[in-house]
Amino acid sequence: MGKIILYHGSPNKEVTPKYGLGEARHDYGKGFYLTEDIELAKEWSVCRPDESNGWVHKYELDTDGLKIFDFQKESILCWLAELMKHRAAADSKRYRMLAQKFIEKYGVDTAEYDVIKGWRANASYFYIAKSFVRDEIDVEILEELLSLGGLGIQYCIKSELAYTHLRELEDELISVEFNDFNIKYNQRDISA
Repeated sequence: MGKIILYHGSPNKEVTPKYGLGEARHDYGKGFYLTEDIELAKEWSVCRPDESNGWVHKYELDTDGLKIFDFQKESILCWLAELMKHRAAADSKRYRMLAQKFIEKYGVDTAEYDVIKGWRANASYFYIAKSFVRDEIDVEILEELLSLGGLGIQYCIKSELAYTHLRELEDELISVEFNDFNIKYNQRDISA
């Protein structure tokens, strides 16, 4: 794969990716999230409701020697199980029990991977996940439902090794106007 260009959208002008940081409840757990789609990164940079402008940081990731898990090459059920590991779609005891069984059946161990690549999820995906686990959605239409909305592909930097392969191209920092891209961010999630 070699070197790839990735973008990170943030409300912060200064960003220092560090191993072990990040939110455990994000799609793929703790890590540093990036995308190949600069427009998506711009939306991420202004997704907060405080109306402040954002920043897009450009990175080069040298993938040589890294183990990358790509959910796009796996079953949609595998991806859904990964989301269930990190994000709760419902608080009910029944959902937690059924989700755990689902994870045991379809989940994969991603702990040994340096980078995880896959679709980005939002709240609408968890509505679908909850309905699927309750047997309200047939598996034949699950993939079609989850592909709607074009939420984009993201990369999650997971291992210490992967962080050493990531280099910011600091002279290519981009300022993002809140009014231009927050509307696009919200529209993407609404359409999903």
